[in-house]
Amino acid sequence: MSGVIIKNSRNTENAPQSSVSTQTVAFSHYNNISAQLPIDPKSGQIVGNDVKEQAKQCLANIKAIVESIDHVMDDVVKINVFVKNISDIDAIDEVYATFFQDSRPTRTIVAVAALPLNDALVQMDALISNGEGTAPQAPCALIKVSRNTKNAPKSSVSKQTVAFSHYNNLSAQLPIDPKTGKIVAGGVKEQTEQCLNNIKAILESIDHLMDDVVKTTIFLRDISDIEAVNEVCAKFFPNYVPARSTVNASALPMDALVQIDTVISHGDGTPPQLPEDTSLLVIEASNTENAPKVPYSHTVAFSHYNHISAQLPLDPKTNEIVAGGVKEQAEQCLKNIKAIIESVDHLMDDAVKINIQLKNIADIDAVNEVYTTFFNGDLPARTVIGVSAIPMDALVQIDAVVSNAEGTPPAK
Repeated sequence: MSGVIIKNSRNTENAPQSSVSTQTVAFSHYNNISAQLPIDPKSGQIVGNDVKEQAKQCLANIKAIVESIDHVMDDVVKINVFVKNISDIDAIDEVYATFFQDSRPTRTIVAVAALPLNDALVQMDALISNGEGTAPQAPCALIKVSRNTKNAPKSSVSKQTVAFSHYNNLSAQLPIDPKTGKIVAGGVKEQTEQCLNNIKAILESIDHLMDDVVKTTIFLRDISDIEAVNEVCAKFFPNYVPARSTVNASALPMDALVQIDTVISHGDGTPPQLPEDTSLLVIEASNTENAPKVPYSHTVAFSHYNHISAQLPLDPKTNEIVAGGVKEQAEQCLKNIKAIIESVDHLMDDAVKINIQLKNIADIDAVNEVYTTFFNGDLPARTVIGVSAIPMDALVQIDAVVSNAEGTPPAK
């Protein structure tokens, strides 16, 4: 990795530890926190069989990690909640609200087919602001800016957008008409258009454009709807297509067919950064012939992060699934990520966060055997979920967030 900013990987005994991930990996102005299961760190066991109790334990584990690095829960900018049963949202919200004293972070909530431990009903990961930066950056009192607009659906438990440093993190948008508060009529195309209209409204309310999106994650009830979704996305991204991941949801809030999550570049930064100093940072989208061809960007870099599109186990020469089982497929996914990372002069050890989708959650041990061979240093933060379908009927799909010490250049 070029540049001198240092990735800072840390664990605390006050939260569950793992041999295949680090609890928190800080780089520049963000901390990436591994998904937390409802495990009591003292016993190493899942707590109870009640979702409220389990949600409380997930959040307590996140809080312990946050406090171990001298932060507080109000420094959280984004939380992702993965549930086994979408009807548990209200119960989770009762607990969730008690962990935040000031403005609440952005949030994505989705039901998935399985979680890494059978008795777990919920799992949560988080992104934390890091005003002090990582060495040798000097600490600075950057301000977290949380905002809503009346032109997009509002929530009592999350903000529409939370900006910190050079990124905006949006809450996942459902296909809700902000005027009626109801899901729009029609099928997946109409719903996708409404999700993207909501994102566009939020961006315009903070003086940004759809071309400022660096990564989209599309949650679909029916993975076969992806082509219809792509048709609509193409209308909203005519100039360039951000990095992308597609996730099969077993259910979405309000029985929606689609939900879209976005990460946004924020060249102007948050106070006391001066807009005139940084507003011209360039988004660098890049593809390589050494990874499978896709109709979107392999990687999009902005400021001090690269966002890597989800990789299927495709041989880049044939664009077909590789032969073998889940180990061979996981190896190919990671080879594709490695090829993309190396194409932008980075290394696998620059990864700060990895997200893994598995068709069969029981395959996690086999995947781990391959996974650990791709890293020489401290392992990234990580989230693993089980899904009932993956594009091209693959057994595994993996995406990544990578540190970018050199940053992206200003426009000439």
